[in-house]
Parts: sequence; C-alpha cells; structure tokens
Amino acid sequence: MSMIVVVTEAVPPRMRGRLAVWLLEVRAGVYVGDVSRRIREMIWEQVNVLAEQGNVVMAWATNTESGFDFVTYGENRRVPIDFDGLRLVSFLPEAAEAQE
Repeated sequence: MSMIVVVTEAVPPRMRGRLAVWLLEVRAGVYVGDVSRRIREMIWEQVNVLAEQGNVVMAWATNTESGFDFVTYGENRRVPIDFDGLRLVSFLPEAAEAQE
C-alpha cells in the first residue's frame, strides 16, 4: 500500500464520482488515499477512459531518489521530463500554449 494523490482539472462529474469511490476528495479536484499498486493502476486506467478533455496528475510514494513518482494525462503547460533518472517538471513557453 502506498499513499497517492490525484489532482484533476476540467474532468467530467462521473470521473470525479469514480475517484471518490477509492479516494477522499480533500479539496475540489484533489483526491488522496492509501491504495495497493493494483488499485492505483486500475484508477489510472479509469482516468484514461473517463477524463475526456480534462487533465490529471497522479503521484504516489515509491522507492526512488525523490521518494515519489507520477504520471500525467491531458494537456497542461507542465510537462514531465526525465533528467538523469530523476522525474522533473518543465514548463512549456506560454507562446507554445497559445498556438495550440
């Protein structure tokens, strides 16, 4: 079991309801919980099916240099990158965002 955090933005209500089955919504669109790897992977599968045009990030505790890992879904100005084995976040320039 490991702690996970899921942050959603502009997702359909049915997705928020599905997340609330397994996780506690501590703020609007912010969910936390302590789940197994299998449940975490199943939740991410649901994100891929239900998030539509929204965007989602899921982070969880793991045995890495930073102590956590994360995945993202959808369009966002923040983009995950790998830097010498560390997962970091880079920002797209605002001009690139405006052109999309």
